[in-house]
Amino acid sequence: MIQIGKFNRLQIANLVSFGAYLDAGTGNRNDNILLPEKQRPKDAGVGDFLDVFIYRDSENRLIATTRTPMAQVGELAYLTVTAKTGIGAFLEIGLERGLFLPFREQKYPIEVGKSYLVYVYIDKSERLCGTTDITSYLSSNAAYQKNESVTGTVYQIHPELGAFVAVDNQFKGLIPSTENFTELHPGDKVQARVIRVREDGKLDLSTRRLSYQQMSVDAQLLLKAMQENEGNLPLDEKASPEEIEKTFKMSKSEYKRAIGSLLKSGRIQKTEKSFSLKFDQ
Repeated sequence: MIQIGKFNRLQIANLVSFGAYLDAGTGNRNDNILLPEKQRPKDAGVGDFLDVFIYRDSENRLIATTRTPMAQVGELAYLTVTAKTGIGAFLEIGLERGLFLPFREQKYPIEVGKSYLVYVYIDKSERLCGTTDITSYLSSNAAYQKNESVTGTVYQIHPELGAFVAVDNQFKGLIPSTENFTELHPGDKVQARVIRVREDGKLDLSTRRLSYQQMSVDAQLLLKAMQENEGNLPLDEKASPEEIEKTFKMSKSEYKRAIGSLLKSGRIQKTEKSFSLKFDQ
């Protein structure tokens, strides 16, 4: 039985000027599937077996290709939007026809030229389609440890909970709002640190490093801000957590920790109103 959206091993039944017809195994020649001539290996003849990917072309006919798509049915893939139309969007998947992304499967606004993580499936019309609703296709049994560095793709933003991330595009992860100080959107690639492995296997993540590592990064950020502000820190110690987060993308405790580090190293000094660079910095 032919598996649409997957590789099939099929035998060449006959050759024609525009390609080769592959035996569909139904006993009916009319069901045989065309492999276009430009896809046929030069030395492949009648009786030979080929591994081909089967999908439907723009006229809804089954077609074979020796190309390897970026994903098969049942797989997740990070694909780029090539077009938006009145019926949905199309994504580059490495075939002559793009992967169809119906409106109902677009769980957030998408943009042409941007890439998103999608799950590939076959719809009721046996067309190859994608969906951005991928939560149920992600696993919760990742073998990561606390403080391990990981990469992933943002696939959902919850205003209160935070950013949901597909770690390695396979496993469920969450960057809680309290652990993220950057503006993230679905489709963004992120590097994060595992801060907790939950009992259910899901990962809690942070975009920030361990405190002793992050402190150096934060301190450099404050120094740069002072250099661009005539040597003075734009915010004082009494600045609200909201102001600090908006200005420096860090929490107030991290802000105070970075200031303390700079004071201790002698790179800044306390002034009547705030802090300023020391010496010629």
